[in-house]
Amino acid sequence: MVLSSALEVSPSDPMTERVPFQTVASVAKVLLAFSIFVMSGSAAVACNIPVFRYALERWQPDNCELILFHREPLTTTQQTMLDQLMEQQISRNEDTSSSLTLSDLASPTPAHAHLWNSIRTNFNQKITEPYLVVRMKLGKGRVVNGWHGPLSDAIEVGILDSPIRRELSKRLLSGHSVVWVVVRADTKTDSLPATQNFNAKADAALKTSFSWLTNNLELPEGIGLPGSELHSEIPLLLKFSTLEISREDVKESFLINLFSELQPAATARGENLIVPVFGRGRALEVIPASVLTSSLIRDLTVFLSGACSCQVKDQNPGFDLLMSVDWNTKLFGKGNAPPPVRSDRDRLNQKPELLTIPTGN
Repeated sequence: MVLSSALEVSPSDPMTERVPFQTVASVAKVLLAFSIFVMSGSAAVACNIPVFRYALERWQPDNCELILFHREPLTTTQQTMLDQLMEQQISRNEDTSSSLTLSDLASPTPAHAHLWNSIRTNFNQKITEPYLVVRMKLGKGRVVNGWHGPLSDAIEVGILDSPIRRELSKRLLSGHSVVWVVVRADTKTDSLPATQNFNAKADAALKTSFSWLTNNLELPEGIGLPGSELHSEIPLLLKFSTLEISREDVKESFLINLFSELQPAATARGENLIVPVFGRGRALEVIPASVLTSSLIRDLTVFLSGACSCQVKDQNPGFDLLMSVDWNTKLFGKGNAPPPVRSDRDRLNQKPELLTIPTGN
């Protein structure tokens, strides 16, 4: 099985240049990013829908692009594999007209030729064709090759679907506000006592924080008033849970590899990785166990449960997990359109309301 390193796209050479993915030095900077986002301009206008619910009902997940490099016509078996991937993509109810590109290596486009040469140069193992590259957004305009490998491995690693993501969507669609995905450290690798202590403290912080949040957190006032209507029948709850992934789980290889590449140092130390997920599978950040504290959990959760500024998704931190879910049908019924995202014109015509953003540690 072949798993790639995450490759960030550079504007100067958008298909090939390898740039190390720069995560925030401290996850608390996510809160600063939220502050800048909310306070951009003179002031941000708030609605009373919690951030997690607004994201669930109105933020469309980013699409991904599948590029299949090949030389010969696909065999029947290979075409069946590709059809299975496309069925998962189509089930997301997105425009798939540009989601799959077949690139014939006998006459590739210049951009695809650069990408192919980059993969061959940076990858030491033998490349088996046909060869699939998955390009996905990581927010703020960053595009990465989230995975690349032989087409025969694509189904097994779970690019668009896996048991954990099915459970994740089930919880989010049943009313969970935030699901904290915990990627457990490799049990086959010895870790230092300090790292083991970080992992234990992170587990305890999640448990105690959920109890505190359940008893003390309140939903914003004014939900249901004009401009703050809910559009689906899913119960509006303050409910938080954890969902664990074992590093030995082959079916979760895509997620494990993606999260690990975003925090390589913590992964090498044997730390657990914690990922708060909300909305339609939007991952806020990949947080090492050594960084996670009760205070940070509360700060992030308080913000996600607070009044939404109703700005566009791309101005927010985080990135969308690839999930084979038709969110609009699940939320609003087949054939029903989702509610519109409030526009800049709408916000300018309303009296601004300043939001208080919690400070991180």
